[in-house]
Amino acid sequence: MKITGKQIIGYTKVNGGPDSFKSAIAVDEKSGPYIFEEGSAENVDQAAKKANKAFKIYKLLPVADRVKFLEAITSEINSIRDTLVSTGMQETYLPQPRLNGEVDRTINQINSFVSLLKEGSWVNAIIDTAKPDRQPLPKPAISQMLRPLGPVAVFGASNFPFAFSVAGGDTISALAAGCPVVYKAHFGHPVTSELVGNCIIEAAKKTGMPDGVFSLIQGKSTESGKALVSHPLIKAVGFTGSLTGGRALFDLAVKRDEPIPVYAEMGSVNPVFLLPGMLKDDAVGIAKSLVASNTLGVGQFCTNPGVILMVKGAESEQFLTQYVSSLTATAGGSMLTESIFNAYAKGISELESSQSLESMGSGIAGNSNTATPYAFKVSGADFLKDRSLFEEHFGPVALHVIADDIAQLLEIAETIPGQLTTGIWANQNDVVEFKELFNILEEKAGRLMINNVPTGVEVTHAMQHGGPYPATTDSRSTSVGSQAIYRFVRPVCYQNFPQELLPPELQNRNPLNIWRKVDGEITKDAVA
Repeated sequence: MKITGKQIIGYTKVNGGPDSFKSAIAVDEKSGPYIFEEGSAENVDQAAKKANKAFKIYKLLPVADRVKFLEAITSEINSIRDTLVSTGMQETYLPQPRLNGEVDRTINQINSFVSLLKEGSWVNAIIDTAKPDRQPLPKPAISQMLRPLGPVAVFGASNFPFAFSVAGGDTISALAAGCPVVYKAHFGHPVTSELVGNCIIEAAKKTGMPDGVFSLIQGKSTESGKALVSHPLIKAVGFTGSLTGGRALFDLAVKRDEPIPVYAEMGSVNPVFLLPGMLKDDAVGIAKSLVASNTLGVGQFCTNPGVILMVKGAESEQFLTQYVSSLTATAGGSMLTESIFNAYAKGISELESSQSLESMGSGIAGNSNTATPYAFKVSGADFLKDRSLFEEHFGPVALHVIADDIAQLLEIAETIPGQLTTGIWANQNDVVEFKELFNILEEKAGRLMINNVPTGVEVTHAMQHGGPYPATTDSRSTSVGSQAIYRFVRPVCYQNFPQELLPPELQNRNPLNIWRKVDGEITKDAVA
């Protein structure tokens, strides 16, 4: 057996522990598959200590240096784009167009944080000037801004080998904030992860970043992940994955001597409400759109529309007829890993054996490893009785809930647990008639949409990719968009500090020319 993959501990590549696991692809015909040693507790300790040492330097670097580092990462990724895409195709079974688009998204995400850092006002600089003549007591000079937390642990997702992976939003938002990252690679694409990890290391070296600003731990078992979250030098965690995995990390983090925040995105059924007026207008078009969204990427998106709700009637029957027609003409595909496929197959078996569900049909079946699309339906009353029907089934399957009337539809909306997204298909009459539904759903999800499918998460300043538990562990945060940076910073107040000790963002002359709040007014002016 040949070990070909190592742990990346800052600028050094080291061996892992005694156990190992294989990648889905081979080094070459003679050497056989890539073999990776499991990251050990010792590897984690080395990475965390290096990250902490790097933090003392990295947090003090000029913002311009962080900008150069992030820009260098995009250059390194672009330089091996073809290799990244071809490797990703072999490890994840995702098609070339999808992976090319995902590399573009990854680069665009990095560029968005570059722009954020250059503009500078994200630090929320606040200055309250001194009033030495105030009576009965003088008022000191007080200022505040956001400062980095410290070393951050990031866990990658299986379904996005680039955009939610090594150089994905969690890693880049932490680096942009001034926090070193110890990254736990997903075992589903270790070779792809190593390639991107090498890009970050090369970028760090070329721009003079401190050794330890980034490390990458490989492993299929949960032991290195547990060690990482439990390590006293780690100050926050970013995670994208299952409810079981995210909750386990959260529980570990809060039991530490020093509890730390865990920003875990853990999945969602993304309920879609189809209102009668809009169904009457376009039942056929809506059905086609939702089948396409549900089966996109073999249903392997955290925003997959997994539960579709409507009121019983002629309009809903027309929708269901078209949905089945479109579904039966849709083929499945290979899922990301064997374990994900097995979990999907088990979930379908459980749905088929349910006494309250009725199978609506399935898509075009493939070989034994292909996830076939499915659809089931259930009455509103039975849906309300069975809490297990609210759970996510990761893959191309949708549950259609048929409520008896509007009152029951509203009752179901009230009982739905926290979601990443919720959608409503409504015409103008529906908007007026169903205001109560809109008010209910605002409490249930981080992103609400009208007449749009939930798949396709835009990377923008306004994007909220998070939601109430169990969708995430902290509904106040997002893992997509520029607001993601706020997960890895904390406010620091400086009272009566001399100018030379203040960060540039808070100095009176405003050397970075950023927007600041001075004595309650937003301005770029220097402080007199």
